[in-house]
Amino acid sequence: MSEQGSEPTHPRPVMEPAETYRRQVPVSQLTSFDTPTENVYVIAHMGIAQLSIDDWALRIEGAVERPLRLTHAELLRRPAETLEGVLECFGNPVEPEVATRRVANVSWRGTRLWPLLAEVGVLPRASTVWFEAPDHGVFAGTSSDRYIKDVPIEIVRTRPVLLAWDLNGAPLTPEHGFPVRAVVPGFFGTNSVKWVTRVYLADTRPESLFTTRLYNRRVTVNGRERLEPVRDLDVHSIITAPAEADALAPGVRNVEGWAWSSGPVSRVEVSTDGGDTWQEARLEPRREGYVWQSFTFAWTSLTPGSYRLECRASDEKGRMQPLAGRNRIHAINVTVK
Repeated sequence: MSEQGSEPTHPRPVMEPAETYRRQVPVSQLTSFDTPTENVYVIAHMGIAQLSIDDWALRIEGAVERPLRLTHAELLRRPAETLEGVLECFGNPVEPEVATRRVANVSWRGTRLWPLLAEVGVLPRASTVWFEAPDHGVFAGTSSDRYIKDVPIEIVRTRPVLLAWDLNGAPLTPEHGFPVRAVVPGFFGTNSVKWVTRVYLADTRPESLFTTRLYNRRVTVNGRERLEPVRDLDVHSIITAPAEADALAPGVRNVEGWAWSSGPVSRVEVSTDGGDTWQEARLEPRREGYVWQSFTFAWTSLTPGSYRLECRASDEKGRMQPLAGRNRIHAINVTVK
């Protein structure tokens, strides 16, 4: 990391609580297309940063011609737009293969980042955009003085990457990144940095706990294994109804849920016999934005007994939800009485 890139953002905010904070929501509560804010999961590795609007400012620096500093009031005077999309947690970066079902579909309002970068003048050497926030503490036994994530500058140029101040039509709460957070549609939530105070343009990735040490996974390209940063959403689906351990009456029952990926999902299949056989569900086309898609499967359950219901999604890239890994096939157990 360059000397300039290692400068602190500003005096450290109070972290309350000053420890890893998790609020998890059962998938059976995710019944509406728009997830209510009270049902949006929260993961804060080092606690919740408490920032004041009066003290907050955003700096855009690094490989730019004209560095810029914006107060909260100045940022809110910029052209605003609304973006709806999936917010998904990648999972515990220390245990990247553990199945994770932390997800929501929400609406953000903010200003697009790319026009601000055009305003400051991006230098030709800039290839990556760092989002930096002042939350600090200890995670996985390692001390970190801030949170940094980087995304390719091409993503900022071609996608509606936002600096957002509203969630679901209301100002961000501290647990969701008040006063401003980054939103990178189609990427895992770890890239949508909460409490962002600095946007830094560079020609390298930042060396930090949450970039080069964690949130990477092994992929095989042309027969060779390498590490790549966690970015694009995996193909994934969940059953929201019935719920785990439900007791059902015999008859026709809809199996319902959501499917999503970094792009459109093309197919969802449901198994009612623990994965022995699969049948195609009715899948809603993806609406505008980076949103999830609903699926429904009419299941006729006539024989009393125990059943294992599973769902698997396939996307337009040809990826299918796997049997193992963080986005493994979702399964629930129910009984028919």
